[in-house]
Amino acid sequence: MTSLLSSRQRRALRLALHFLRPYRWRALAALVALVLTAGITLSMGQGIRLLVDQGFLTQSPALLNRSIGVFLLLVLALAAGTFTRFYLVSWIGERCVADIRQQVFDHLIYLHPGFYEHNRSSEIQSRLTADTTLLQSVIGSSLSLFLRNALMVVGGIVLLFVTNPKLTSIVVIALPLVLAPILVFGRRVRGLSRQSQDRIADVGSYVAETLNQIKTVQAYNHQAEDQRRFGVTVEQAFETARKRIVQRSWLITLVIVLVLGAVGVMLWVGGMDVIAGRISGGELAAFVFYSLIVGSAFGTLSEVLGELQRAAGAAERIGELLQASSDIQAPASGLQVLPARVSGRLHLEAVRFAYPSRPERPAIDGLDLRVEAGETLALVGPSGAGKSTLFDLLLRFYDPQQGRILIDDVDLRQLDPADLRRHFALVSQTPALFFGTVEDNLRYGQSMASTEQVRQAARIAHAHDFIEQLPQGYQTHLGEAGLGLSGGQRQRLAIARALLVDAPILLLDEATSALDAQSEHLIQEALPTLMQGRTTLVIAHRLATVQNADRIAVMEQGRVVAVGTHRQLIASNALYARLAALQFNTQPA
Repeated sequence: MTSLLSSRQRRALRLALHFLRPYRWRALAALVALVLTAGITLSMGQGIRLLVDQGFLTQSPALLNRSIGVFLLLVLALAAGTFTRFYLVSWIGERCVADIRQQVFDHLIYLHPGFYEHNRSSEIQSRLTADTTLLQSVIGSSLSLFLRNALMVVGGIVLLFVTNPKLTSIVVIALPLVLAPILVFGRRVRGLSRQSQDRIADVGSYVAETLNQIKTVQAYNHQAEDQRRFGVTVEQAFETARKRIVQRSWLITLVIVLVLGAVGVMLWVGGMDVIAGRISGGELAAFVFYSLIVGSAFGTLSEVLGELQRAAGAAERIGELLQASSDIQAPASGLQVLPARVSGRLHLEAVRFAYPSRPERPAIDGLDLRVEAGETLALVGPSGAGKSTLFDLLLRFYDPQQGRILIDDVDLRQLDPADLRRHFALVSQTPALFFGTVEDNLRYGQSMASTEQVRQAARIAHAHDFIEQLPQGYQTHLGEAGLGLSGGQRQRLAIARALLVDAPILLLDEATSALDAQSEHLIQEALPTLMQGRTTLVIAHRLATVQNADRIAVMEQGRVVAVGTHRQLIASNALYARLAALQFNTQPA
């Protein structure tokens, strides 16, 4: 039977067996129960022969009672074995799928952000849910059915030969006729199965993307167009599934016609032998039973192979995720470990970097910059100058193609990313909040913080008052991405979270951009306390937020073109003077 499996199906089985290994003793018990139930099912043919020859034909009540007793014992043993097999196999299936999902998720959250430039998160979500459900059906059902029916076919053919070699030859001649359509149609189903899974992923991706941006969808009255596009996506998924169903339907139909046709021919030949007295009625009944067993097992095998073909595509997609490697890893040799708390000194030497999706356009181009410990450095410049990219490089979401970045004179490439990132606290331009309580979100970077520490951080960020006004205060559950809070409220929660981390290096990416004038004023008053004793890098388009920085670095096209104080840059740098003139209504010097 393994010759009927494609390399893709064998990969699916190998993946299933890999996750089965920790539960091999349960799997062995299930296999024993499977073999016993298959053996009992096959032995029932001999029970039927005894029932006909010694029970009905002899017209002896004692022999009939004994035959019925044996038959009922076999039924009870079959029921017990089937219960054991079904429970163990289903348990293993659910357990393995839980392990697969856990392992895939554990792998995904350590992949560098560049991986997600080329892979939609919604499609990955589909693989983690829909595809693993398909694998669950293989491990928890299809694999068991495949083994059971393979045993039934092999055992049934052996007993057919033992019972009547002449009639068995009819079944053997019919076997190639049954196998041919399985191989022909199975090849077509395999390709369509992968396409079907891809189309299902497209449906899930479109739904996730649209619902995540529901306000934008409705603000632009885009519902009708989204309905049309989603309808096209759904129809494409349906059409692919329809083609797959047609191929499987033809496969099942041909198997039924050929198998039952062979049984019909065999019954005619066997009936003639009974009439001629060459075999007994019990032998013919047993032979019919074994023929039906073999025929139904072949039919089930064709169904199971169809499921295996679908699961092969799912296993391939999950395997792709598990095989994806992160470009950002701890070095294999020369690993260095940072102290418990670094001083915060940063140095960038001739750094050049282009995003993988845009290799021809450098986002950072020959950048040199030194930041002293405890210094507050503001980064200003037009959009696309490379300011946020610089933060990505400092956090080692990416490595530069040229040059190097040092923290306390240690090259970032020599560090474990987790060891590096514990020294940074980030407040991004679009603060990330997660489904859960306000307190859960504040503790995101410091789960061991005390309740008083959480509240103190919220007070410094001027978030405490509005949190207390929420229905359950700090225990209020936030919607997805903090839906229901204003932009300023989300930003203040993000600042409080960064405060709680208490990292020596603070990265503020437009941290006050979403605040109203009053909130921004309060944050500006709190920032000196927040930055005290920390190296702070501030990105800001609004120059009012950076005038009090120790130094200001002006960036343009991935380079630092000038460094100085606000007054120095007004006088010496045309780009900064132009930016200042636009915002303060002053004339450039």
